[in-house]
Amino acid sequence: MDSLTAFGLFAVTFMLICYMLESRSHWWQLGFALGCLLGSAYGFLQGAWPFGAVELIWFVVALHRWWKTPRGEPA
Repeated sequence: MDSLTAFGLFAVTFMLICYMLESRSHWWQLGFALGCLLGSAYGFLQGAWPFGAVELIWFVVALHRWWKTPRGEPA
């Protein structure tokens, strides 16, 4: 496994874990957004620009959700 593939595996695994835990805290929502950003970077670095573009859109959507979630309440 090369370093780019390992980075992609980490990004997608991190994103999945954060997605599963989103309902526990708004910080997991932020983690999911950052995982989407990492997934986007992986997609662009790999040369799969459609994947990178969609993940970038997911990053913006997830970041917006995090921003709009009241800080004292579960997501």
